[in-house]
Amino acid sequence: MANSSFDVIIIGGGPAGYPCAIRASQLGLTVGLVERDKMGGVCVNIGCIPTKALLYSAFTANMIRKQAKDLGIEVGEVKVDYGVAMRRSRKVADQNSKGADFLMKKNKVTVIKGTGVLTSATTVQVGSDTLTATKGVVLATGSRTKGIPQVGLEINKTSVISSDEALFLEQVPKTLAIVGAGAVGSEFADIFHAFGSQVTLIEALPRILPVEDADSSDVIAKSFKKRGINVLAGVKVVKAEVTDNSVTLQLEVAGKAQSVTADKVLMAAGRAVNTENIGLEKVGVKLTDRGFIQVDPTTLQTTVKGVYAVGDVAGPPMLAHKGTREGEHVAEVIAGHTVKAIDYTNVPSVTYCHPEVASVGLTEEQATAKGIDFQVGRFPFSANGRARATDETEGFVKIIRGKQYGEILGAHIVSGHASELIGELVMARTNEYTVEEIDLAIHAHPTLSEAIGQAALDSMGRAIDM
Repeated sequence: MANSSFDVIIIGGGPAGYPCAIRASQLGLTVGLVERDKMGGVCVNIGCIPTKALLYSAFTANMIRKQAKDLGIEVGEVKVDYGVAMRRSRKVADQNSKGADFLMKKNKVTVIKGTGVLTSATTVQVGSDTLTATKGVVLATGSRTKGIPQVGLEINKTSVISSDEALFLEQVPKTLAIVGAGAVGSEFADIFHAFGSQVTLIEALPRILPVEDADSSDVIAKSFKKRGINVLAGVKVVKAEVTDNSVTLQLEVAGKAQSVTADKVLMAAGRAVNTENIGLEKVGVKLTDRGFIQVDPTTLQTTVKGVYAVGDVAGPPMLAHKGTREGEHVAEVIAGHTVKAIDYTNVPSVTYCHPEVASVGLTEEQATAKGIDFQVGRFPFSANGRARATDETEGFVKIIRGKQYGEILGAHIVSGHASELIGELVMARTNEYTVEEIDLAIHAHPTLSEAIGQAALDSMGRAIDM
């Protein structure tokens, strides 16, 4: 492939890049997609998919330990093997990656293996090959894990690891400290504790899952502590003493010094975007103050005409489903369609620990800060018949309702299936439904989704089942 021309060239085949390629092809454009590794990016290969496979293993182990006897099932001693669970998770990830490969062939997308570098607004260099784009170039290079070098926590892949290395361990460490208690840190705390590690979860901000509603964070913190996970929030890592076999973290807790020693430290304190060495500066693509690629909020075009950015590199929230929507959106833009700006206030957030946490829109704190007059409706799963039947009574549905018009300002769910339940409230907000209109929908009984209807009623002071 000495020289090849396409309507669209996409750099990166992750959850933003490959959907962009498919949609562009559906719209009649010729597409070249440059990917240096497996199709599907971080999400499919070393992120979303394999972690969810491991979380299912963790959930199953915990369920058997806790519930088997009460369910009338007699089992012997529960033995767990992280290596077996890991290998299953790799199979699941590989299936998804191969599925993405198949979709490229099905949609006649040309996949070019290698590292793409932008050499002009219309050309991309991949090794010795020059690719030309007649309509647009899309940057979808994603993000990577990062350490905290200023305190001595560089990822060395042995005693200081990232989620990447955690997904390939043959056995769990006896003791594990996790730095960062957002979605990634909380999910791995759940996984490794279920497989026998003594886990310490460390968060610099005042509570774990700090971007979620405070009530959601509180439920997970209590659930983790009940299981024996050591949760430390509002804690500053001052210094790390790293050897090949262990790490000692010097912490500052409420103004007092404390230390934690673990066989391994898993870094889950954010990600760095992949904007280096892809030709941005040469071509004139500008970055924001926070290091993301600067894009137009409607078209996602960068500061260079004909060059677009999608996914993590285009800014927060750094979520796979947000990137997918951006990829499809940009394909429409390049094809010349009139598009409506993406509503970033309606992107759902999910943490897949058990119970799961899902949310969309404003938290109570944010609504208060905006000076909005609101009312909160909530319904606990301890009062839900289906949740009682399946012994998943931890958590609640919480709806924040604007008092004047009844609009859904925000929704928060903590439950065994919160990731699935949040879709109803995302759909409601997308279509500007009020809580009164949610009440008009008849929820099947007995289901977890009834809790949504009851929370809507509670926001109007009319809850039936509590």
